[in-house]
Amino acid sequence: MILETERLILRPIILEDAPDIFDYACGPNVGVNAGWKPHESIDETIEIIKLVFMDKEDVFGIVLKSSGKVIGSIGLLKDPKREYTGARMLGYALGESFWGFGYTTEAAKAVIRYGFDICGYELISAYRYPHNIRSGRVLEKCGFVYEGSLKMCEKLFNGEIMDNCCYIIKKEL
Repeated sequence: MILETERLILRPIILEDAPDIFDYACGPNVGVNAGWKPHESIDETIEIIKLVFMDKEDVFGIVLKSSGKVIGSIGLLKDPKREYTGARMLGYALGESFWGFGYTTEAAKAVIRYGFDICGYELISAYRYPHNIRSGRVLEKCGFVYEGSLKMCEKLFNGEIMDNCCYIIKKEL
């Protein structure tokens, strides 16, 4: 599946995307805000593409139409905090040099529409760490409602225990 917005193409991630993905995933702030350690090598990126991104139905690379560069990733995943099959969790990461231009909000709105209209999901959740205020703003712009916080619910790659700020958006009937 390929989704298109005014400035972006959302498409499946392929191995040839590794240089672009490494370019943003090696930065010190991108992974930390999403719960994973910065990539240390292109080989690590290739392995993560194979394990996490490839052949996943509802996971997309965020590609700038103007350059063809992959600047991030976004997708709807099984929510580990919800057992209901009509729910999915929105996850995303964007290269730091592309923050502040509305790309994540643009991509998220397209993926939310896809999740509700094409996939038939009834609820989409999203989680952020308390320090990631930017992500909270993206979620609010997309219509998510803050549910509350789960305290000490996630252990990061570096051993730090984090709270999750929890959000949902429901399909409009």
